Amino acid sequence: MVVLSIDDRRRVSAAIAAAERRTSGEIVCVLARSSAEPAALPIFVAALAALALPWLLVWLTALPVFAILSLQLAVFAVLAVLLSLPRVRWALLPAGTRRTIAERAALEQFVRRGIGNTAGRTGVLVFVSLAERYARIVADDAIAARVGQAEWQDAVDALIAHLRDGRIADGFVVAIERCANVLAAHFPAAPDDRPELPDRIYLI
Repeated sequence: MVVLSIDDRRRVSAAIAAAERRTSGEIVCVLARSSAEPAALPIFVAALAALALPWLLVWLTALPVFAILSLQLAVFAVLAVLLSLPRVRWALLPAGTRRTIAERAALEQFVRRGIGNTAGRTGVLVFVSLAERYARIVADDAIAARVGQAEWQDAVDALIAHLRDGRIADGFVVAIERCANVLAAHFPAAPDDRPELPDRIYLI
């Protein structure tokens, strides 16, 4: 499934380039389908259920051992398949755990994309993880020292509102524009500014 078309990616890139003409800050966008793949969790739950089944059957029925073992195997196989379905798999994780995973993924992307390596420490990450329905803006040290997290909330709220409507690219474009407003107020563009990071959205 294509999350963003080529035209959508170009629109986001153009929005980043336009925003950076107004500020010395650098904006990088990352869109993740999910922040982690809890592949082991469905197998673990299926195994627990399968291990518990013989005890129940021995207590409640007089089935022969072969029949009990066959049912145990069947239950494990069916549950492993059903619980591995993407929506079911993520439903197994508590909301707090999903949020923690997404937060960690955002910080990992901040490092991986070199956002902390700009000369003035003025990089900003706009991060979205679709599976967790999570959006966050992470600012480097120089920006965080002058811009409180609350100032980014308007951009995050707009991004989430567009995501709920399935308008992912529009959400990023609006969020980028609102980030540019914040950055331009604190870090206006200088005549000698040069791009340090690619004007693009990364899909992971």
